[in-house]
Amino acid sequence: MRSISATLTAAQKSASVVPYLRVLISDRIGGVHRLAWTRLYTGAEPDGYHATCLPGDGSLIRARVSGGHLYYQRVASSGAGSDFSAWTDLGTVADAGVALSADPSGEGRVLLFFVDSGGLQVKVRESTDNGATLGAAVTAATGGSAVTWLAADVKSSGDALVAYNAGSTVFAARRLSGTWNAPVAWPNTAASITGIGCVHNGDWNLAIAGADASGQSFLWTTLVGDGFSQPAGVWAASLQEIARSSAGSSLAYRAPFLSRSDTYRLTFVEQYTGTVAYSRPYHAHTPASVDYASNLWREPVPFDLASQYGQAIAASTSAAWLSTPSGVWTAPLAVTSLDVTADVLECTARDAPFAGSITLTLRNDDGRYSALPAPLALGAEARVGIGYGTTAGNEASDGPSYWIERIERRTGRGEGSVVITARNGWSLLDRWRARRSYAWASGSATVFAILQTLFARAGLEFSASGASSEASGAAPSAFVIQPGESALNAVRRLLAMLPDVILLRRESAILTEPLASQAAAFAYGTQTGAADYCILAGRYADAAPESNRAQAFGLNVFAEAFDWPSVSEEYDRLGQAIDRNLATATQAQDRADALLRQALRATPTAEITSPTNCAIELWDVISVTDALAGLSAAKKRVSGLELRYSAGERAAYEQRLVLVEV
Repeated sequence: MRSISATLTAAQKSASVVPYLRVLISDRIGGVHRLAWTRLYTGAEPDGYHATCLPGDGSLIRARVSGGHLYYQRVASSGAGSDFSAWTDLGTVADAGVALSADPSGEGRVLLFFVDSGGLQVKVRESTDNGATLGAAVTAATGGSAVTWLAADVKSSGDALVAYNAGSTVFAARRLSGTWNAPVAWPNTAASITGIGCVHNGDWNLAIAGADASGQSFLWTTLVGDGFSQPAGVWAASLQEIARSSAGSSLAYRAPFLSRSDTYRLTFVEQYTGTVAYSRPYHAHTPASVDYASNLWREPVPFDLASQYGQAIAASTSAAWLSTPSGVWTAPLAVTSLDVTADVLECTARDAPFAGSITLTLRNDDGRYSALPAPLALGAEARVGIGYGTTAGNEASDGPSYWIERIERRTGRGEGSVVITARNGWSLLDRWRARRSYAWASGSATVFAILQTLFARAGLEFSASGASSEASGAAPSAFVIQPGESALNAVRRLLAMLPDVILLRRESAILTEPLASQAAAFAYGTQTGAADYCILAGRYADAAPESNRAQAFGLNVFAEAFDWPSVSEEYDRLGQAIDRNLATATQAQDRADALLRQALRATPTAEITSPTNCAIELWDVISVTDALAGLSAAKKRVSGLELRYSAGERAAYEQRLVLVEV
C-alpha cells in the first residue's frame, strides 16, 4: 500500500470530507528530465575531433583539431548571442583526438589533452584560471603506436585520468599528486577502437566504441576504479554492452562522450556505410539513481544531425551543453512543472496488471489552453495524486506516473475543454521494440537482472521489495529476445518463471511476491462502523480459474499442483510450464504452485465501489464484509483499480476495486 500521513488517513475515513485531486504535468520521462535542446551556433567549421568542458565560472571551453592544427576557444559568458566563431590556433598537432576536462569544484582548473605532431605522445596543457590562459605542454603518456582517440576528466583534488588508444589497445594514465603514473592497459581485446568517453563519478567511468576480431561493432562501458565500485587504478575485468551490430551489417559506432549532471548522459555516433549512408548522433541516459557499473541505459534516441565525430556533452549546475566544431546547443536542467489541479473537471484513472491509463478533462471555457503552456505536450509526464482536505491542508498520495499520448481540444455550445489521455509505465515497455536479438547465455544473468535491463531500456527504474521471491535471484539456462519483440512481452515471459508481480510506483517498478499469508491492509464493509472503508456497491461471483491443475516440466524433473475443490466441480483445467531452468524437484513444485496462484490472480471474483482510499494500490490485500453476499472479513486481493472524479454537477469521487482470491 502507499504510505500516507496520519491526517490524510483520518480525513479519508471521515463522514464529511472534501475531495482533492492534485495533477502535475512535467517534462520528465522515467524520472529523468527530457532535455529540450536549443541550437545557439551554426558555423562552417569542418567536422573533426573535438571536445568541450564547463569550468565553474560559467564559461564554455571548446577545442577541435583540423588540418593538423589544434584550435581553442573560451566563451566567458555562454548563452544566446554569444560569439562561438572565434578560435585560437595553438599550433601543429597530430590529426587525432582531443580532450577537455574542468575541475568541478570551481577552483579554475582546466586540462587540455592532445596528441603531439609525432602521433605518439599524449600532451596536456593546464589552466588554473578557468581556461583563460594555458600553461606549457607536458607529456602525460606515450603510446607504443599511433594514438587516435582521447578522453579525460579531472577531480577537485587535481588528480586526473586520460584514456587513449594506441592501435587496438586502450590505456589509462592517472595523475596522482601532480605526477603522471605509468599507463595501464585494459584487460580486454579489440580489433579496432573508434572512440572513447570519460567522466569521473566515484570511479573513472568510460564508454568505448570499437569492433572485435569477428567484425562485430560495439559500444561498451567499462571503468577504471577510484575506490567506489573498483579498487583505485584497476580496470574492470570485462566490457558491458550498450549497442552491438553484426559483422557485415555496414553499421558501426563511433565517438562516445559522457557527462554526469542529473544523471549519466551519453552521446555517440551510429555510422552506416551501406546505401543510403549516414552518420547520426544518438543520446542515452541512465535512470537517475543507478550507479554507472550497473550499465542500465535507456534505449538511445537519434538526434537530428549528421556528424562522424559526434556531440561532446558537458553540464553545469543549471544547464547541459552539446558541442561540435560547427555547433553549440544548450538545454536547461531544471525540470519544468505545471500544476493544473484547479482546472480539473473530470478524471478517470484505471490501473490493472500490465496496463494503466488516465483521462483528464481540464476547463478551457476562457481559452486558457488555446495555446498549450509548457510543459504540457505529447510525451510529458502526468502525475495524479489522490487526496482530501485535511486538518493539515490539502494532502494527496502519489500513484503511478503516466505519459501523455493525446491532447484533444473540445468546443461547442459556448463551452471549451481539453481532454488529456495518458498511459503508465507499461506503455513505455509496450512501445520498446528490440532493435536486434538479445541473448543471455545460461547462468549469465538472474531473472531480476534481465528485468532490470528491460525496464531501463524503456526508461524506468526497477527494484525489488523485501518480499520478492527467491526464484527472481536465480539465473535461467538461457533467455532470448527476438528482433521486434516488445519489452512488455519479454517481461511477461520472464514473470511466467516467477511467483512475483510487478507494481508501478511513480516512475519506478517494484518486484514483489504476493503471498497467500499476507494480512489484510484495509477492511471494507457495507455497514457503518463495521469497517474502516464503506462499500457503496458490490458484485461477487463464483468463477472458475483458467486452470485448476498445473504441471511443471523441467530438466528431468516434474511436479503437479491441484485446486481440488475446483477440480471436483469443473473437472481439471490444465495449465503447463515447460522450462529447462527447472533443475530440482523443489523448483518444479514451486513453479506448479505459482501457476495455480497466477490463474487465481487472473480470475476476478468480486468488484466493489467505495469512497476513494488514497493508500490502496494494486495487489494489496483487503477484507470484505457484506452480509447480503455471505461475506465476513473475507480476504481478497486487488487486481484492478478505477478512480472516478468529477467536479461538475454530478460530483463524484469514488473507486472501483476489482478483486481476486488471495
